[in-house]
This record gives sequence, C-alpha cells and structure tokens, in this order.
Amino acid sequence: MVYLARRLLHTAFLLMGVSILSFLFLELAPGDYVSEMLLNPQVSPETVAAMRAQYGLDRPPPVRYFDWVKAVAHGDLGYSFAYNLPVASLLGGRARNTLFLTIAAAVLAWLLALPLGVLAAEHRGGWFDSILGVGTSTLLATPDLLLPLVLVIFAVRSGRFPVGGMTSLDYSDLSAAGKLHDLVSHATLPVIALALTTLPVLVRHVRASVLDALATPSLVTARAYGIRKHGILLRHTLRLAANPIITLGGLSIATLLSSSLLVEVIMSWPGLGPMLLEAILGRDFYVVIGAVMFSTVLLTLGNFTADALLYLMDPRTRVRP
Repeated sequence: MVYLARRLLHTAFLLMGVSILSFLFLELAPGDYVSEMLLNPQVSPETVAAMRAQYGLDRPPPVRYFDWVKAVAHGDLGYSFAYNLPVASLLGGRARNTLFLTIAAAVLAWLLALPLGVLAAEHRGGWFDSILGVGTSTLLATPDLLLPLVLVIFAVRSGRFPVGGMTSLDYSDLSAAGKLHDLVSHATLPVIALALTTLPVLVRHVRASVLDALATPSLVTARAYGIRKHGILLRHTLRLAANPIITLGGLSIATLLSSSLLVEVIMSWPGLGPMLLEAILGRDFYVVIGAVMFSTVLLTLGNFTADALLYLMDPRTRVRP
C-alpha cells in the first residue's frame, strides 16, 4: 500500500503543478475576454471595468488562483465568460464524447496490437515481421494531421460515412437499432484515425516485450526440452511480458488524449478538442483551465490504474526500496 500511496501523492503534485502552469501561461498571454470588448466603440470603459470586477479579473493572479482552488474543492470549476454558464456543465457532455472516442480507439488499438505484436515476435525476421515493420514505420512517419484529413476526404468522396458530428439531425426519431447504427457510422472514421495514431507504438512495444520474455532462461530451457512454442507463448511468455505491456497501457492514454483533441477538431467530433480551441481563441479562461485539468485527470487516472495493476501482478513492486 505504501507504493500506491506514493503514486497518489505524485499524482496530487502533478495536478497541482499543471494547474499552476496553466494559470501562469494564460496570464502571460496578452489580453483577456473582457478587454477585447474595448475594440467595440459601443462598449464604454466603465462597462468593461464593471465586467472585470464581476468576473474577478481585476484581482491579482495568485488571489484568483487560490480562489479557484477553493472553488474546485467544492465542485465549482468557475464560469464561462462566453456562455455565462458553469464550466462543469459545459465540460460534462463534451468530456463524455471524448471519453467515448478515446476508449473505443484504445480498445481497437489494443485488439490489433496484441496479436500483431505477438505474431511478429513469434516469426521474428520472417515476411510477416518485415511487412509489419514497414507498415508501422509508415504510420509513425505520417503526420498526425494528415491521416484524419485523408479519412475526411474519403468520407466525402465515397459517401459511405457521415462527415462531422456524433449523430444525425433525426437521431431522436430513430429506433434503438437505428440510433446504434447512426452512432457507429459517425464514430467509425474518428475511432480509426485515433487508433492508428497509437497503433505503431503499441505493436512495437508488444513485439519487444514478447521477444524479451522469450529470451529469458526459463523459456529458453522450456524450448530446449521440446515444449511447443504456442504453449510457451500462451502459458508463460504473455505473463512475463505483462508488466511492460501494462505500463504501456497507462502511457498510451496520454497519446490518445493528445491525439483525440486534434482528431476531434479536424473531423468535427463534439468533444473537448473543438471547445478547447474555441476557448483558447476567445480567451475563455476557466473553460481552458477546466479542459486542461480534465485531460490531466484522465491521464493520471490511466497511469495510476496501470500502477495498481502492476502492484497486484508483480510482487516486486510491493517491496519498499
């Protein structure tokens, strides 16, 4: 339990550091949401000053930060300047859409990466391993911006997939099966685009982990005694390779979250990405902070889950250094 408590403490410090840096960077950016109103001649300086006082923008940044921390402790993430609504209510639906996209892409990526990586390690140096290496290298060299654009062009020209959004306009009038089909058709290309951004790294790490496991003395001895390779793979190799794969599972969440923001913007998926971009351009201070902190919480939650699984599966992590 000391190991998990130490990880929780690290997580708390990480969240604190991200929140401080986010406030600092936003403060260093020129202007704010209210000051841009001065460009409108119909808005008087007195009105702008009153709005700055209303939103607390006239107070020093340290005071605003600690007020925000106290509000977050009570479940209040602040108010959106643009929408004049609580940030938590704005982020709720968008965060759910981002989670749906990220989880679906993670499941698809791992369903492909595990068998591909194991087969590549089992047939190391063969034609399958060579073709897979070329494919993963090509995907790694492809810019993150290009793949979603190619899929959008494919959707427009083929007409087989809807472009933009999460559901159709008549979604509420569809049957249960029709709603499921509509949701899947809208999500297919964004999920594929997001899964392919992390698939090459997952495949290569799974392959390397399995190869390392196969090289352990116990498995070398087992092969020398004539035990079938498939039996070794299923019973022993995957168990020995589980630790680095579990660690990679937590780290892959960071890649998926960062990539999902770009995919959402390009493919018009109604998640945190478009909202975060609009908030940055509009200098909607607390929406930006809320979106960044939510993404950080998801990242730390994924890493902590991976650490907890390692704690349960590997007795070495339970030994205090």
